[in-house]
Amino acid sequence: MNPSKKPFMTRREFLRTGVIGGALASTVPSFLNQTLLGLEAAELNSALQRAHGKDAPILIMMQLAGGNDGLNTLIPLENDHYRRARPRLSNAEKTAIALEDGYGLHERLTGLKELYDDGLLSIVNGVGYPNPNRSHFRSTEIWHTGDPKGREGGDGWIGKYFDNQCQGADPEVGISITGKSPQAFQSQSSLGVTFKNPNQFQFDDPEDQMAGGSIGELNGGPMMGGSALEFLERADLNARVSSDHVHTVLDKMPQIPAFPNTRIASDLEMIARLIGGGMSTRIYYVSQGGFDTHANQTYSHASLMQQFGDAQNAFWKEMKRQGNDKRVRMMVFSEFGRRVAENGSGGTDHGAAAPVFVFGNGINAGIHGALPSLAPEDLNRGDLVHHTDFRSLYSGIMRSHMQADISAILGGEFPETKLF
Repeated sequence: MNPSKKPFMTRREFLRTGVIGGALASTVPSFLNQTLLGLEAAELNSALQRAHGKDAPILIMMQLAGGNDGLNTLIPLENDHYRRARPRLSNAEKTAIALEDGYGLHERLTGLKELYDDGLLSIVNGVGYPNPNRSHFRSTEIWHTGDPKGREGGDGWIGKYFDNQCQGADPEVGISITGKSPQAFQSQSSLGVTFKNPNQFQFDDPEDQMAGGSIGELNGGPMMGGSALEFLERADLNARVSSDHVHTVLDKMPQIPAFPNTRIASDLEMIARLIGGGMSTRIYYVSQGGFDTHANQTYSHASLMQQFGDAQNAFWKEMKRQGNDKRVRMMVFSEFGRRVAENGSGGTDHGAAAPVFVFGNGINAGIHGALPSLAPEDLNRGDLVHHTDFRSLYSGIMRSHMQADISAILGGEFPETKLF
C-alpha cells in the first residue's frame, strides 16, 4: 500500500464497514449514495490535507460572549469624558497597566501585557458595523455570517471558507470547542465538528438557546445543507469519523500542567494539544462567556480579565514551546461592547463598537486605530461609533494568513487594517 494513501483507505474502510457493512442497502442513509460516488476523489484531497497538516496555517476565533466592556479592557487613561460617564467604573484607570499613547490594560491583564511586550498582540480600536444591533443573538449572527445588513439566517463566513476552499477535507477541518455549533461554521458541505468533551461528540438541538445575564456561549442555527434528514445523518457520520482521530491525537499529547484551572484555559489547552499532535484542523472556534455585566461589573469583569489574560499567556507560551507560534493566529472579538455611561447597578448595558485582539508571531503588534470619541455629542444613542468594519479584519487575516479567496467568503472586498 502507498503510505500516502493510508488516511484515505482508513476512512473509506470506516465508511464502508462501520456504517454500511452492517446495514441493508435499503437502510443506507440517503446522502451516502451520492457521497460514495465521489468518495475516492474527495479522500485523495483529504490525504493531501493531512499530509500538509503540520505545516499549514491555523486560525483560532475566540468570542467573548455577552458583550465585553472594551472601555474597561483597553482603558483610555486621563480621558475626562470617560471619568464623567463612569464615576465608579473609571476607578480602573488608577490601577491600569500603562501601555502607549494614553492607553492602559485592565490591571488583571498581566498575562496580556507580557504578550504585548513580546510583540505577539495587536489591539484594534473601534471595531463594529453600521446600524449596530444590541441583541446578543442578532449581533452574534451578524459577526458569524459576515453580513451586517440585517438578513437573518444564512451560512457562516467560516462555513463559506469550508465550502470554497476545503473541498475533500475531513470534517475536522474546523473544530469548535463549545457546547453548541457556532453559526460561523454553518455551511453547505457540513464540514466542521463541535464538541465540548471529545468523549461526547454530538450535534445540537437548534431549539436549545441560551439567554439572559449568564450568557456563556452563543450559537447560530443548524448547519442545514440539503434536507433536515440528510443534515442529521451527515452530522452524525462526521462526528463518528472525527472522534477516532481526535482521540488518537489527544492520547499521544499529555495534558499541559502550565495552563490555569479555568474553563477557557482548559479549552485553549485542548486546542494546543490538538495542534501539537498534528491535527489537520485549519480553524478552531472557542468561547469565553459571562461578559454580560449589567450589575456589579467591577468584580465580575476583573475575574473575567484574569481568566482571559492568563489563558492567553499559557497558550502562546505553549505554541512557542511547540514551534507552532509562527503558523497560528488568533482573533478575539465580542458581539458588541458596552455603553459609555455606567448604569445605576454598577454595571454597563449593551453597546456597540469595541476593541478586537489579534495574537500571533509576526503580526504588526501594537494599538491600531484611534479610540472613537467619548464626547456625548459624538455618541450614537450613548454608544461609541465604530470606525473599522469587522469584515476588514476577517479579510486581512484570511487573505494574508490563510491564503483564502476573501471575495468568495465575504462577497466582496474590504479595506484591510495592516496587521499582517
